[in-house]
Amino acid sequence: MNIKKSFFGVFGLGVMGKSISLNIAEKGFSLSVYNRSEEGESDIVKNFLNANRFFNNLKGFSDISDFIDSLKKPRNILLMIKAGATVDLVLEKLLPFLSEGDIIIDGGNSHYLHTKRRFDLLKNNGINFIGAGISGGEEGARKGPSIMPGGTKESYDAVANILESISAKDDHGEACCNYIGPEGSGHFIKMVHNGIEYVEMQLLAELFALMSKFMDYDEIANVFEQWNKGGLSSYLLDITIKILRKKEGDQHLLRLILDKAGNKGTGSWSSKSAFDLGIPNTMMSSAVFARYISSFKDSRIELSKIRKHDNTTVENLDLKILKNAYQFARIINHHQGFELMKKASDTYNWNLSFSEIARIWTNGCIIKSDLMSTLKSVFEYNAKILKVKSIQEKLISNEKYISQILRYGIDLRVSLHSFGAAYNYWVDMTTENLPANLIQAQRDFFGSHTYQRTDGNLDNFYHTNWN
Repeated sequence: MNIKKSFFGVFGLGVMGKSISLNIAEKGFSLSVYNRSEEGESDIVKNFLNANRFFNNLKGFSDISDFIDSLKKPRNILLMIKAGATVDLVLEKLLPFLSEGDIIIDGGNSHYLHTKRRFDLLKNNGINFIGAGISGGEEGARKGPSIMPGGTKESYDAVANILESISAKDDHGEACCNYIGPEGSGHFIKMVHNGIEYVEMQLLAELFALMSKFMDYDEIANVFEQWNKGGLSSYLLDITIKILRKKEGDQHLLRLILDKAGNKGTGSWSSKSAFDLGIPNTMMSSAVFARYISSFKDSRIELSKIRKHDNTTVENLDLKILKNAYQFARIINHHQGFELMKKASDTYNWNLSFSEIARIWTNGCIIKSDLMSTLKSVFEYNAKILKVKSIQEKLISNEKYISQILRYGIDLRVSLHSFGAAYNYWVDMTTENLPANLIQAQRDFFGSHTYQRTDGNLDNFYHTNWN
């Protein structure tokens, strides 16, 4: 009996896998889904098919051989599984069943260097590998995510129809999905996306900490709602308003949530990559360390008892200061993120299009915002955010506000990790002479590392016998 083969396959029916599978089926593509049956997951495929029996283009499997056999050649398979060693184990299981020309897409948050390694491994076996960053969470996967695929252009073109069909759409109706670049570039871009996301969340948390000293949750939500109607509009600001207003009975749910922030590593990956590439990515590092500090809850409780709180010296918060400081910090955050991507593009010869990356991030992803739409236009004409005159003027006019919000933090004893990182970066980048000359002298004193002179040829290096 000749059974019609499916055009596409999804491997893994976790939360994201189920959502994106329904998105694909809804777009009319014939789809096979797979999930393992062991370790308490025996009914996942059956339950998924039963819950979605109205899709007649959907088939499910718990045997890898049957799953692969259900797909038309060359096969197109999207892995929606946990990043890390699991991906390598799955590829090892799939490889004996695959044929030359098949395409495997890793839709998880894999490290870009691991993606490069897997790309090379499968290429040697005649298999195409795409590392696709997918942003938008469960809702985005179901209704339209932002997708960032990296691999060969030929393999992307083979699956572009389906990826662009299921992705979110920008203001002009274009898919928030496009070819990013070679091998690990798609996952690198998603990694930086998550780093920018870390900072955007931390900035809102720091504002919340300040405002909570003077305002209740509903009042804070009202302020954020006004901001969200203008140029500060963003997905994260929108969900923060909803979170602040959510109640459980008569109490705000947020009061019942323990102040220990989790993380899955992608923020720290961005910081590590910045160290490796020699790019100052101070805001992402500050946001990552703020989460780490929050995890030491027991130590914080113990140490909080030795420090009595002083009376605050601030009569009230000027919301204009907060708003303009927030705008300032967000610009610096995005600048640092795009500078990291540019350095990677130059280092790895990826030839990334930053206007296209910004466009892909205007909808469907966690960091979509009015600012991102502005940056899309900026990158069509300029390589660096800080060289755009209108942005320079905005930062210069708002510098006094970022310094004032830091004074609020000191006076109210509220840590402002990311606001402080934004201010210090801006000050350093707009200062002609930094105290690094002293550091160079110290390095030469104890290690004979040499230094350059301001009164000499910069191609020459000098050493002094300091003793």
